[in-house]
Amino acid sequence: MSQTRADAVYQRLRSDILGGRLVPGQRLKFPELSEHYQTSVGAAREALTRLVADGFVRGQAHQGFSVTPLSYQALAELTQARVEIESLVLRLSVLDGDMVWEAQAVAAHHMLERIPFCPVDDDSHPTDEWAAAHAAFHHALLAGCQNQRLLTLAKSLRAEAELYVRWSVQCGPTRDVVGEHRALLAAVVTRDADLAAELIRDHIAHTAQLLIRDAQRSDR
Repeated sequence: MSQTRADAVYQRLRSDILGGRLVPGQRLKFPELSEHYQTSVGAAREALTRLVADGFVRGQAHQGFSVTPLSYQALAELTQARVEIESLVLRLSVLDGDMVWEAQAVAAHHMLERIPFCPVDDDSHPTDEWAAAHAAFHHALLAGCQNQRLLTLAKSLRAEAELYVRWSVQCGPTRDVVGEHRALLAAVVTRDADLAAELIRDHIAHTAQLLIRDAQRSDR
């Protein structure tokens, strides 16, 4: 029962962080968390520990827990790793993937395009449903790769970057996310591995470029 409560708190906290309801740098205090999520301190602590491992929460001695701040240095390093690893994995996915993989990628894109991007009353962050569909689409693109070590690494880097991905939507008017996803799918379906790798590199780097200016200001 305790594990089930911790899982539920973990999912709700993760959703609130990614949805912008808990903002980067915000302190996460146990009395407030216990009251808001109607849970015990133990379950809240376990959930926060898992979120630290995910990269969404930072724990510091004598200071407690806080939502991970958006950092230029962390984003730059993460982007460099993702650009190299994810482009390689997508290229291998296009080369190795079978028709079932291709159909699943098309289906994941179909779902992504039909889910509302932002809530009606808040255009600063995407809906949780869109974010889940977005992650599912990118996972589907990579799933054709037969090298499980590389695939696991790429997925891990994507999960770590999710906080940045969700916050980059604040710069949405300057970016054609729908067009980027359509171009990626087209390259996959036509089995153009080189183009797919180039497009995912640009897709990842674009997110970083939109956020680096704000992150640099925060680090000053």
